[in-house]
Amino acid sequence: MSHQIRPFKIAVPDEAIDAVRSKLAEASFPDEVDFSDDWEYGASLRDVKRLAKHWAEGFDWRAQEAKLNSLPHFKTNIFVDGFGALDIHFVHQKSSKPGSIPLLFCHGWPGSFIEVTKVLRLLTEPEDGPSFHVVAPSLPNFGFSEAPSKRGFGIAQYAECAHRLMLRLGYDKYVTQGGDWGYFITRMMGVLYPDHCLASHINFLCVKPTVPRGLWLAVQHAVLRWWSPAQKAGIERTRWYVREGSGYMVLQSTKPSTLGLALADSPVALLGWLWEKLHDWTDAYPWTDDEILTWVSLYQFSTAGPAASVRIYYEATHSARESTRRCIEYVPHVPLGISYFPRDLFALPKTWGWSSGPVVFEAVHERGGHFAAYECPEQFTQDLRTMFGSGGGANAVARKFETVEEDSEWDEVVSSSVHR
Repeated sequence: MSHQIRPFKIAVPDEAIDAVRSKLAEASFPDEVDFSDDWEYGASLRDVKRLAKHWAEGFDWRAQEAKLNSLPHFKTNIFVDGFGALDIHFVHQKSSKPGSIPLLFCHGWPGSFIEVTKVLRLLTEPEDGPSFHVVAPSLPNFGFSEAPSKRGFGIAQYAECAHRLMLRLGYDKYVTQGGDWGYFITRMMGVLYPDHCLASHINFLCVKPTVPRGLWLAVQHAVLRWWSPAQKAGIERTRWYVREGSGYMVLQSTKPSTLGLALADSPVALLGWLWEKLHDWTDAYPWTDDEILTWVSLYQFSTAGPAASVRIYYEATHSARESTRRCIEYVPHVPLGISYFPRDLFALPKTWGWSSGPVVFEAVHERGGHFAAYECPEQFTQDLRTMFGSGGGANAVARKFETVEEDSEWDEVVSSSVHR
């Protein structure tokens, strides 16, 4: 198995782009009714029609591809126990500043490495305070990474893959950042590799309370009248998600292959499926049509195809259910920072976060949703810099990297790969 780290450029074949345009030109849509654009029923028909037309006739994927290729992309083979070697794509931006902290940035669904784009420069080259070497992989089954061909690739395997990628890059010690599935994966890294994962920051919270559910609900009901309007709004947001916004999760957790037929065959189905989440899960973020279609195209043109991305739901809840539970319980030894954004899916009270691990940093924001790094890059970045900065709860972790000598092997590997 080759351990070579290879520079990578996104280069979607012309035939794939033409095939999408051809399918979009022949797409069928439901008949219009008076609630076709009511978001309570799902994605707006008017929106999807407009976006599909733009995708077929006006959207310039090559221009977006060129923007994405301005990032430092690489690939390497990572061995995962029981699944062999997987070809993994990742963005790796090193800081020019000595003593920078290696940071694994882990996306979820329906996100991708694109979520790191707005914070990359802010994290690697700040004017002052802590800086980071940022590694943002495409998870297996996503983006330009390979998909495992065997069943059972659960959260522990995603964590193993990410951990071994950091080791491959010479980062024996590192910190992590995660939202959505990135939350589960980075929490699992803390469970499995606490000697390597020295701290974690999350912008999504899914935790099992440390008290019995019935007692917790009774206490919650009793103190509800004392909660602030923001706390009450958070509970309502969480209730909305459970009642009205989580149907996708049931399907993806139980019958991913059936849904995958539609996602693989129909660009319109993929567009509607993802656009609904981008719309509903953000805090009135002003999406442009090109932004939406770039997000969707990264699924459409992914190495494993868009159907592969939903399998993580099944594996997390079936093949590796017991393992998955470990990362929603208290994870000791790994200092934890939590950023709360009001329009996330679970807008939970801070007391729930204390059940996740040794919390050393908290920030409650007045705006922002599920894709915090993309929606609110300045606030998101400031949270990390405060957490690891002078006087921050994880500053002791940051200081451990001040005496670490820069490993020139990475630069040698990249240089030799570029000239090979």
